Amino acid sequence: MKRISLMVAFAALVFFHLHAQQTLVLPTASEVKQVNEHISYRGELKDIIGEVQPSVEVYLPDADKANGCAVVLCPGGGLRALSWTTDVEQVARLLNEHGIAAIGLKYRLNNTAFPKGMKMGPMVDVTAIGHFPHADANPLHYEAGDSVFFCAAQDAMAAIRLVRQHATDWHIETDKVGYMGFSAGGGVALAATMLCEDETARPSFICTNYGPSLMSVCVPEQAPPLLILSRVDHPNVAAGLLDLFMEWKKAGANAELHLYGDGRGPYTLMPHTGETTTENWFTHFMQWLSAKHFIR
Repeated sequence: MKRISLMVAFAALVFFHLHAQQTLVLPTASEVKQVNEHISYRGELKDIIGEVQPSVEVYLPDADKANGCAVVLCPGGGLRALSWTTDVEQVARLLNEHGIAAIGLKYRLNNTAFPKGMKMGPMVDVTAIGHFPHADANPLHYEAGDSVFFCAAQDAMAAIRLVRQHATDWHIETDKVGYMGFSAGGGVALAATMLCEDETARPSFICTNYGPSLMSVCVPEQAPPLLILSRVDHPNVAAGLLDLFMEWKKAGANAELHLYGDGRGPYTLMPHTGETTTENWFTHFMQWLSAKHFIR
């Protein structure tokens, strides 16, 4: 009976669509020639596809509950879609319940139109193991400036700047603004962190969920604390994330790695059955934020 109740509660979470309080267009939208984005559904799960206008959707906790922390959510989707229900709406609801502001990022995808002369990268499905030539921290061998991936990273940096600009109105502390990226979105968040040369766009922390680095790893001098979450049964991704962890540590930066042994995710929320540790990834994220003093 207890398991049935848990499954019902999880189903309610999956099929609940959270509505943003604000939608704000990012400055990088001026680089997009045309916007033609669409919503696609997988059952009750919403994905955003097409030529995306770089923007953010803002989900704020009640003011009396806000603890000053904000997380920019970078959804997955193989750089061809944005998994909005699973990677933004569901997670934003939980973050809000814990007093954390959630900022859903719409970053540019592979089918977005760009100014003349801007080089585009190949279509890539980052969840297909067959695409990985070998296991390393850059399994897809993207390079900054060589694809839409670079533009997506610029969108992520713009989102961090925007959050800090609205810090007072949104009850956010500017030194508690970071990324949570899922799958390809984790690669986007990592790239935005490694490429950032502007203090106003540098994240305070970064969490990548099953999201390998999609460019050669170059740990920044002021590297933020890094939390890596993944599963061992995706060997190429897991091996790449192990290398990413070691690069962060070799640079003297703060990093923590959780490689779960079974279960789905951790890039999606799961029903709590008590049978796997993977389903506790959000709890582990919250514990990590607390240990790093980003939340009280």
